[in-house]
Amino acid sequence: MKLEERINVLTKLGRIMNDIGLERPWKGFELGVNKEEYEQLVELVNRVKIYNGWFTPAAVRTAFKGISSWLNEKDLLAWIKEYPTPPKQPKTVAIIMAGNIPLVGFHDFLSVFMAGHKAQVKLSSDDRHLFPALVAIMRLFQPKIDEWIDVKEHKLESFDAVIATGSDNSANYFETYFGKYPHIIRKNRTSIAVIEGDESKEDLEALGEDVFTFYGLGCRNVSQVWVPEDFDVNRIFEAFFKFGDIANHNKYANNYDYNKAVYLLNLEHLLDNGFILFKEDKKLNSPLGMLHIARYSSKDEVENYIFEYRNKIQAVVGKNYVPFGKAQQPTLDDFADGVNTLDFVTKL
Repeated sequence: MKLEERINVLTKLGRIMNDIGLERPWKGFELGVNKEEYEQLVELVNRVKIYNGWFTPAAVRTAFKGISSWLNEKDLLAWIKEYPTPPKQPKTVAIIMAGNIPLVGFHDFLSVFMAGHKAQVKLSSDDRHLFPALVAIMRLFQPKIDEWIDVKEHKLESFDAVIATGSDNSANYFETYFGKYPHIIRKNRTSIAVIEGDESKEDLEALGEDVFTFYGLGCRNVSQVWVPEDFDVNRIFEAFFKFGDIANHNKYANNYDYNKAVYLLNLEHLLDNGFILFKEDKKLNSPLGMLHIARYSSKDEVENYIFEYRNKIQAVVGKNYVPFGKAQQPTLDDFADGVNTLDFVTKL
């Protein structure tokens, strides 16, 4: 399949994902699919929470909108132009996808597909419905798509390289099993934010998007906020008020209630607004439903912390970093763990 054919099918997929992400009704055959095909995908977006309670329609639509922002001819051409042309003899790249947020492994697939290689995809049991549905849409535009995408329900086989994403524990298994192949293996990561002190209410509300989108389950979700020593954290509480409906999600509420009970039994000092707990702690990772607050006396202290934990931090949010509200809106060049996936696969 030629590069222009790949971009063409991705662009058409992107238009459909964008419209569904924006909750638009089928607008006609200009999308390249009929009403039934379009509404089947909409129905899956609304139904997938049955299989994974975290994958609410709003969460899936957010994922669709984020991915669709990549899938346009201009950005895809600009992204691939610095890399070698697709090989005459394509390789098969095994992609082991995580399932913490909807379609979290799509960027890996996109890198492999744009590089002209074949993707052998092993889905997480937590997210096994959405990606095959997108492949089915791509098949409508390009019958040869099955030659390039192979979704495996069981064992991976006959591959040349591996991209695997999982926990710290699963990464050890991946290293043992796939270490002899060219590989990218990712472990647990999280994100932090840095407050200067002069942020507006709008900035802090945008920070709430970085904390609460996907219920805090993504590696790009902020789990720790650095604030000046004299900063009043009630400003953050007030800005977060608009996200209070998150407490109506049973799985999130259960985590929040459990962590609240555990820390109160241990006589830990907490601040509580009814749907998120604040705990002053310089530990990087916080439990779900809790945000760690770390106070600093100098910016050097923050920069030293970021450097020390650079292999554990996915993104840093703040005025001089990733803009507030944009942590869950990575661009094509925002490679997970800072490892250029496209460079990796184009050099196979």
